[in-house]
Amino acid sequence: MQEPNPDVRPDSEQEPEQEPASAGLGGFLREWRGFFIFVVLMVVFRSIIGDWNHVPSGSMRPTLLIGDRVVVNKIAFDLRVPFTFIRLLQHSDPDRGDIITFESPKGGKLLIKRVVGVPGDRVELRDNSLWLNGLEASYQPLSQTEIDALQLPDADEFGIFIETSMGHSRIMMRELLRVRPRNRSFRAVNVPAGKYLVLGDNRDNSGDYREVGLVDRKSILGRAHSVAFSLNYDNYYIPRSGRQLQSLSIPQGSTGE
Repeated sequence: MQEPNPDVRPDSEQEPEQEPASAGLGGFLREWRGFFIFVVLMVVFRSIIGDWNHVPSGSMRPTLLIGDRVVVNKIAFDLRVPFTFIRLLQHSDPDRGDIITFESPKGGKLLIKRVVGVPGDRVELRDNSLWLNGLEASYQPLSQTEIDALQLPDADEFGIFIETSMGHSRIMMRELLRVRPRNRSFRAVNVPAGKYLVLGDNRDNSGDYREVGLVDRKSILGRAHSVAFSLNYDNYYIPRSGRQLQSLSIPQGSTGE
């Protein structure tokens, strides 16, 4: 009988062959390929088609509250190369009353404001009253019921109005101050081609035209469409009721007193 070779192990005891590292990586990529494709498509979608931006300040109150997540249509005006300002197609321009996102002329910070002046307009602010092309906007106070629906804990410190100018209406507010700040007024400015004049709806607390100047058309990234949802930063980030998928237009029935 042949003696067993001690250096040879039975098949059942043979150590399994290790796969090359490249094969393991390839298997991982194949297994997670669908996830990676989804992530890439989502990033591209948010870059060129639609996105949501959070609202970190109260400059657009009462229309937008701190903690709102705003749905932004990034192809409202242009089609751009992803992650750049390179425009492939321009199919429309911002209009008066549009809420836009744009890169600030000072510092490059992403801002969200309302367009009040388009190229060719003459815009002036007199003690927080808007004058557009020589015509003063009208101001209709909101009723107490309408004010209560805005979810403003400090509403009694402001005058809240429906401002209407050249066929466009929005809700805005201004502080009830004994000593009024100097930036409540600015001299008439003619908006040149390729520029836009923006203001915040919270007129006494907004870093808008009075701080950053006119906005270049090429810096405008999209038009805000609605509020996806809202988190109350002063109440443990609990979602605010009634602001899910809320339109940014004036609520139906808001006509003032």
